[in-house]
Amino acid sequence: MVFHLICTTFAAMKLIEKYFPALTDRQKEQFGALDALYHEWNEKINVISRKDIDNLYEHHVLHSLAIGRFIHFKPGTTILDFGTGGGFPGVPLAILFPDCTFKLIDGTGKKIRVAQEVCSAIGLENCQPEHLRGEDEKGKYEFVVSRAVMPLPDLMKIVRKNISREQKNALPNGVICLKGGDVQAETQPFRRIVESTELSAYFEEEWFKEKHCIYVPV
Repeated sequence: MVFHLICTTFAAMKLIEKYFPALTDRQKEQFGALDALYHEWNEKINVISRKDIDNLYEHHVLHSLAIGRFIHFKPGTTILDFGTGGGFPGVPLAILFPDCTFKLIDGTGKKIRVAQEVCSAIGLENCQPEHLRGEDEKGKYEFVVSRAVMPLPDLMKIVRKNISREQKNALPNGVICLKGGDVQAETQPFRRIVESTELSAYFEEEWFKEKHCIYVPV
């Protein structure tokens, strides 16, 4: 089992470094630790389908990092991860952008516990997971990120209040979410301002076809 995890982690890290070659040793160490941690916690608290846990790096870590291909957050940027579950996309993004601040919220306490334990184990100090419903989050952030939490119009109604007016980045503040399949119906209400990018533009693996990074400026 240990040998299998070592081999899996080595191959997975090659995948991450393929698209993010400028990672520091510290970032590589943090990314590399995720495999064993999520395998361990997923046995106790099911935050990733047990059929999918062996695809952790491609289907969850690299998928989360698609946001890091869409935008390079400037140092000091504050980001809210809405409906983070066990820490996606927030944990991988917090590793990738150590000079930014991430708050991860979810309404399910046991899922947030996994995110908290993972952050603690890898020393991820710029990442704050909290058991909190989105409706109760009062903070202001330059960006809100999410991964297929709910239909885009519903998400926008909840998080619009959380978008700060202070601008730091090349793109205006707003919402960035990861979605799969046909997104036309969801994006229709925002058709004049929405930007949708297919993830196959970032990653060549077959799994990323028909998956999208959607950006709505606020």
